[in-house]
Amino acid sequence: MQRILFCLSILIFSLPTFAQKNKKNIERNKTIDSLELLLKNSKEDTNKVIALNNLSHALDAHSEYKKALSYAFNAKQLAKKFHFNNGLADACVNLGNIYSSQGDSPKSLDNYFEALKIYETAHEQKGIAATLGDVGSLYFQQFDFDNSLNYYFRALKTGEDYLEHAKLNNNPVEVKRAKYIISAWLGNIGIVYNEEASEANPDSTVLRDSLFKKAMDYYLKALAMAKEVGDKKNIASAIGNIGIAYDNQGDHEKALDYYFQTLKIQEEVGNKGNIALWLGNIGDLYTETKKYAEAEKYLTDALKIDKEIGTLNNEMENENSLAELYTKTNRFQLALEHYKKSIVLKDTLFNANKNKEITRKEMTYEFDKKEAIEKAEQEKKDAITVAENKKEKIIIGSLVIGSMLVLLFLVFVYRSLRVTRKQKNVIEIKSRETELQKQIIEEKNKDITDSLTYAKRIQHAKLPKKEEIYSALPNSFVLFKPKDIVSGDFYFFHRNNDSVFIAAADCTGHGVPGALMSMIGSDKLEDAVCQSTHTSEILNQLNKGIKTTLRQSASDESTRDGMDIALCSINLEHLIVKYSGANRPLWIIRKGQTILEEIKPTKKAIGGLTDDSQQFETHEIKLHQGDTFYLSTDGFADTFSGKNGKKLMTKRFKEILLSIQDKTTKEQEKHLDNFIENWKAGTEQVDDILVIGVRL
Repeated sequence: MQRILFCLSILIFSLPTFAQKNKKNIERNKTIDSLELLLKNSKEDTNKVIALNNLSHALDAHSEYKKALSYAFNAKQLAKKFHFNNGLADACVNLGNIYSSQGDSPKSLDNYFEALKIYETAHEQKGIAATLGDVGSLYFQQFDFDNSLNYYFRALKTGEDYLEHAKLNNNPVEVKRAKYIISAWLGNIGIVYNEEASEANPDSTVLRDSLFKKAMDYYLKALAMAKEVGDKKNIASAIGNIGIAYDNQGDHEKALDYYFQTLKIQEEVGNKGNIALWLGNIGDLYTETKKYAEAEKYLTDALKIDKEIGTLNNEMENENSLAELYTKTNRFQLALEHYKKSIVLKDTLFNANKNKEITRKEMTYEFDKKEAIEKAEQEKKDAITVAENKKEKIIIGSLVIGSMLVLLFLVFVYRSLRVTRKQKNVIEIKSRETELQKQIIEEKNKDITDSLTYAKRIQHAKLPKKEEIYSALPNSFVLFKPKDIVSGDFYFFHRNNDSVFIAAADCTGHGVPGALMSMIGSDKLEDAVCQSTHTSEILNQLNKGIKTTLRQSASDESTRDGMDIALCSINLEHLIVKYSGANRPLWIIRKGQTILEEIKPTKKAIGGLTDDSQQFETHEIKLHQGDTFYLSTDGFADTFSGKNGKKLMTKRFKEILLSIQDKTTKEQEKHLDNFIENWKAGTEQVDDILVIGVRL
């Protein structure tokens, strides 16, 4: 998974950048030394607040968080003493940025909201735009994409208003600052769209392509504006994020080129945190392309910098990346050590109390804002009351006229009641007609439900008997939970001498359309298994069979329905598993290990727009007694929580599987079933759920 570079607001000070690496430390020391000298010579007044803020920001830019935090605290206290609101807001922004870099989201959000209230009171567009965007970044880190986009677009709109105001005032300095802010939030909007595309259902090709296109459009806009003002930080961000977009679309060569471009700029700027981030991204890409020696070098270098400067988020990611690398290169002891370290860091960063505190702080901010509005309205009402008291005599005189009007109104009401009684009779007649229509609809609904229930019996009759599966694979389970009465997911089993075939398939849609596809898919898969024993050839034949049956072609009128599938053949004598997949992976957990191995599928669906000649890769894996593997559709990971409305996500699903390895397969099935029901907490299931586990 790529680490992403956010553009946080910089309101009070801009550091110079230098192209020669051997001058970075010298120039850094000169900058910090000059600011420290300025601070030392400052009197105890607002100028000292500005000096403290400038020094805090400069240290933060060089990832020296401990010192930066101390100076920001001092600036905040002194600004309060002198009632210096601009200095107080700047100090809060500095604290928010530092805490965000260290992974302390609640404290970061607390300071951002404090700054935001000050900026809104002063109608300071620049500060409002920058701080709204910072809040959007924190929501993104919590995977709350909707709120993140909401704050980013609010920030962008305020930034654009700020730019127009600066142009009208013919202020080139403010114009440049406005463009810097706009560039930052354009890039971050692109990041959110890119992540949404990555998380989208692989079946939703049109949606994924649309989101990737939006992301790239915003990245290019951000890059153009950053180049316009010569802002190396945002230039590096935009270039790196374009690389991430190419990586997510499978174009590793272009992605690596962009990663190295942004790393070079970050080294010129001298920001250690960002250098570590892009070293890690390059290491991950080398792991993905199986260049393990290069991957180890870049990931180790990144981890060293993260530990030095204390960026816990990136340190956790790099520990996890090294664990994955060592697993793939069969260095399991090293993998275990790094995996344990990543878990410790994760617990530090993402415990439940922090999430609760984030929610509390936003509610406090919104409440304070509402209270201020209500107070202003009340003051307005009080002023009106004073004015009305002066007109008391006029009001008393008006009461006489008012009484006469009331009498006239009562006469009008009496006549209206007579008309209303007549209308009531008409309504009662229509109500009886509506009740009759309701009964007809209920009868039709019953007929439809009865038909679906019968269709369910037919569909279940086509599914393999679980007893047959458990007879061949005693230590296994099949958790099957359709969203509706009938399902678009189906499982498959076939025995052939010493080998068995087992598959989990996810057809386009769910309910009746999905069920029709599952019936076709099951039949075509059965035909393909009878023709070949090679998993890749079986999927080739299945792809052709689906396309032929549905008369699919490249024309716009052609149906795009198809399926994702993970198919395994198991040699029970030699414990060899052969796997081929279309958009669905194979997960393996070795006996006694705490690492989940993922065998990635071919990134093409069965049917739809996939070519007839599409080939599906075969992976042969030697397993041992006690090893467990899993096949699943995306329904379990895509289930929404009834408590916070968020998806479970694949990452959490993997963690659950790792946590239940001490249980038997039947206990695992029960655990997963209970977990997903508790997770839903009464909310509607959004997709069919299918999970298959096999322990050899």
